[in-house]
Amino acid sequence: MEPITLQAFSDQRVRRRRVFYIPGYDPIHPRRYRELYRKEGQAQAQISGYEIALKPKKTGGPYGWHVTGTMDGAVTEADVEVLVWSDIVKTSMARGILATYLQLLRTAYAYIGSGALFRLAGLRKGPMIAALYPIVFLLAELLLACLAGWGVGELVAYVHPALGWAAGLGVIWVLLRTFKRWDNKVFAYYLMHDYAYSAQAGGANPPELEARMTAFRLSIRDAMTAGFDEVLVVGHSSGAHLAVSILADLLREGLPAPAARLGFLSLGQVVPMMSFLPKAQRLRADLHYLSARDDLVWVDVTAPGDGCAFALCDPVAVTGVSPPDKRWPLVISAAFSQTLSPARWKQLRWKFFRLHFQYLCAFDRPGDYDYFQITAGPLSLADRYRDRAPSKSRITRPVSGYRDMA
Repeated sequence: MEPITLQAFSDQRVRRRRVFYIPGYDPIHPRRYRELYRKEGQAQAQISGYEIALKPKKTGGPYGWHVTGTMDGAVTEADVEVLVWSDIVKTSMARGILATYLQLLRTAYAYIGSGALFRLAGLRKGPMIAALYPIVFLLAELLLACLAGWGVGELVAYVHPALGWAAGLGVIWVLLRTFKRWDNKVFAYYLMHDYAYSAQAGGANPPELEARMTAFRLSIRDAMTAGFDEVLVVGHSSGAHLAVSILADLLREGLPAPAARLGFLSLGQVVPMMSFLPKAQRLRADLHYLSARDDLVWVDVTAPGDGCAFALCDPVAVTGVSPPDKRWPLVISAAFSQTLSPARWKQLRWKFFRLHFQYLCAFDRPGDYDYFQITAGPLSLADRYRDRAPSKSRITRPVSGYRDMA
């Protein structure tokens, strides 16, 4: 692909942009994203030869920042807002040990009983390994705790059988609590809660999440007529399927006039984890609807090196809900093995969680995907990828066993 030049679209320069970032299932305070943007933006600016500066936000909203990007002689002002649902995530994670193991059983049944697990495994092995990891790890922890409890119980039983039972159960409980305290190193509980939250209603959104999505939609709608040249919605990981439904609802109710250009950038998406479940009719309908719209641009960026995402899987097509006039998404690869130097790729290759956030970070051998040029540069998402062909290795075959829509 030939590089896109400003001269080709000089009349379409973006001088003011509003960016809405929708995180995935993440309990961390949103300041993490500001610091990540600041640090990685400066790194990318040095590598790519442009300037980027952060200031406190100038708009409303619970959390965000202001960015000034100076690229190719053009200055672009961008207001970035994190659409926060970390409080919902924290609440869903506030479960005890026994409740988590019951959650494990329900989640396994939701994916195995529906047949979704086997269909998902046929798409990409990486996300399935990530999904099975917390189940296997938690069961291994339980087995180790039970073996240790049995051993101690047998020894103490020589004194008195009742004391043996008490000692054995006590050891099991202490070890399980210890394993949970260590979870910030292995993420088994975290991932279990993540998949359980998606599966708890068979693919339907819980009421508290639907209410938050409505609030997000209203914020985006207000920005459409606030004098910005472009409104860009970025959905990362499970935030991508939230963005699909939010934007579908926004477009169904009709955009106000005049409105800014609307762009949707999905990064590291895991849409099939939801859309393949039996009660995900709403999401499937939203995918079907959004993919045919001509009043937004949808670019989907993944990378085969990201083992937590459904890399290069067209989320509409693999779900089996493509309309005859399908336009979106444009599926492209961030190609980590090419856009990161061999040394950097070697350093990150097996850091799966870090790689899942690489889309928001600097590349030391950047290609045509640059998060900071997209969010703080003078080209709209439409202009940046106007002549970009989709990845030749994208997966478009329908795989989901559930294709009914709301």
